[in-house]
Amino acid sequence: MAHLQPLKFVQVLPVAKHTATVFFLHGLGDSGSGWEPVADMLSDSLPHVKWILPNARMQPVAINYGMPSPSWFDIYALGDRSMPQREDEKGALESVAEIDAMIDAEITKNNIPSERIIVGGFSQGGALTMLIGATTQRKLGGIIVLSGWLPLRSKIQSMVSPNLKTVPIFQGHGARDNVVQYEWGRLSFEYLKEKLGVKEAEPGKFKEGGIVFKTYQGLTHSASDKEITDLGQWLREVLPDT
Repeated sequence: MAHLQPLKFVQVLPVAKHTATVFFLHGLGDSGSGWEPVADMLSDSLPHVKWILPNARMQPVAINYGMPSPSWFDIYALGDRSMPQREDEKGALESVAEIDAMIDAEITKNNIPSERIIVGGFSQGGALTMLIGATTQRKLGGIIVLSGWLPLRSKIQSMVSPNLKTVPIFQGHGARDNVVQYEWGRLSFEYLKEKLGVKEAEPGKFKEGGIVFKTYQGLTHSASDKEITDLGQWLREVLPDT
């Protein structure tokens, strides 16, 4: 379904010359402002980066008994150890297109090259981010997936872009996550390597591409200080000031 109005969003503006942008997508039921404190924290060491935190549209969500909630696509089950079999492909691809339109606007209006744009997300937002990273024809600067998973695995091989093999990817997941099971993240990581040809990134060479997968012991369905610190270090390497 085409939407007449673009997505609303929160911004955290750079404090130095703007040379790079990070889009970060929230999880189910949240909003862009929920991740504003994290963007503020990371901005201290990334003064050249603008953060764009989009708000998902309200829609009925099956796991919420059909009640409307901010959501990037419908979700029929969460919390199971096995990966979901039934997925909202149409809704997910519509959201991919909406984020792509925002990326296009950032490129054309602000002259930020796609290689200087990173897309990230948490939980459902991380799942959408992984789908964007797997399918985009753009050469992005990186992909961030926190407590997320790879959707549409049954057909992703027919949709995958060659850019996936060269884009830097940071994936983090809490070992005690009981919402998006840790196994979902781990299986997605293995699928990217074994089925889609993504290599593991070498320490100190993150900018050259490949995936970093980090496990956070004791962490439930949230982000920890350690995870944000690790993410900040990765961002400074793959998205340095110019």
